[in-house]
Amino acid sequence: MNLRKTVSTNRRDVSLLGDFSRGPIPWLAPLAIVLLLTFIYPTFEVFRYSFTDMSILKNTYSYTLKSFRQVFLNSDTYTILKNTFVFVVFSVVFQTLLGFLIAQAVDKGETLGLKGTVAVRVISLLSWAIPGIIIGVVWSFLYNETGTGILVFILSKVGIKNATFLTDPKHALACTVVANVWRGTAQSMILTYAGLKTVPKDIVEAASIDGANAFHRLIHVILPSIFSVISTNIVLNTINTFNTFDMIISLTGGGPGRATEVLAMTSYTTIFSGHSLGRGSAYAVLLLVINSCMAVIYFILLKRKEK
Repeated sequence: MNLRKTVSTNRRDVSLLGDFSRGPIPWLAPLAIVLLLTFIYPTFEVFRYSFTDMSILKNTYSYTLKSFRQVFLNSDTYTILKNTFVFVVFSVVFQTLLGFLIAQAVDKGETLGLKGTVAVRVISLLSWAIPGIIIGVVWSFLYNETGTGILVFILSKVGIKNATFLTDPKHALACTVVANVWRGTAQSMILTYAGLKTVPKDIVEAASIDGANAFHRLIHVILPSIFSVISTNIVLNTINTFNTFDMIISLTGGGPGRATEVLAMTSYTTIFSGHSLGRGSAYAVLLLVINSCMAVIYFILLKRKEK
């Protein structure tokens, strides 16, 4: 009798083990561990540091709200936030528009059977594959204001002398936006191109037969069909632009003064130049809150797309 119970118990254990091995947990566990070690735990630590007066130069610290008070009472914070939002808004607007125009041109070229559409897609993807640090260095060469500067040389040929780019606070942020637009247009082009491929051709042809011109087909047929793709693209571009750091640090270093300093860069410089881990973490938490709001918008758009 005991032997039968033992055999029955063993069979049940083997059955449970088999169900466990066939379930999703063994496959998701490695990813969960990686996320825990590389994302969740560091995020928790940043939150914890933001409520301290910790410095990278000393081992002792205490829990306090001093870091957040310093962040919000510092007048430079609002200048940095203004730079960040100007940088994000103009970058996202022009990335979305240029990406849409390039995707529309490539799609139309494929419809007409024109050669070179593949080359256009490859060229557009190059800016996406290049690391941000290298993009900043390349654009710093273009913006060089000495006689060897490419843009200075071109402008001098059309009669424009003493052009200033990154050394003038009035122009530096705009020049940084231009570089970032060149960098981020590829993602917009890829997503929009994929969206255009999902638009039913028969609906577009029916609208054309009904007398709708190209503009009306774009406004009333194409854009509504890819609205969810465009919305998702805008949210993703916004999140990516808020976190842009590598290109700016190699292009301007946040200067001149703080004319091109954005929130992500402020967090870095506060920690590694100002040695204030607590205050730098507070800036990082502020950036995380903004990104979280963008993520919420993204999930809302995904739910609307599923409906």
